[in-house]
Amino acid sequence: MKKKIISLFVLLLILTPFVALRAELDEAAVGITTVQDNIALSDTEPTIVITKVINIAMLFLGIIAVVVILIAGFKWMTAAGSDDKVSSAKKILMSGVIGLAIVLASWGIASWVLKQLLQASGN
Repeated sequence: MKKKIISLFVLLLILTPFVALRAELDEAAVGITTVQDNIALSDTEPTIVITKVINIAMLFLGIIAVVVILIAGFKWMTAAGSDDKVSSAKKILMSGVIGLAIVLASWGIASWVLKQLLQASGN
């Protein structure tokens, strides 16, 4: 029973980003116009599209890092004093925190680079 609850929880955490992705995609689809021969062209600038793709990717990676941290915390809480389980949970927790730091840093760098490109192009 415990494994089923954990599996359901992990499944819900995996499916959560897709709800956010759907909202982002619906928002991005607003500027689409149809041209002859039923070819759809977007009115949005490429920089905006790239920014949205980067934000969606970073959202997904950030959620994965948080899930790893939560799993490590759960493993630590259920270790029942076992040194092996606690050390394993600490390693997983450190990996999750480092992953989250990398995701946040890469998002910050990407945002800064895109802002600099927009300023250089005069937009």
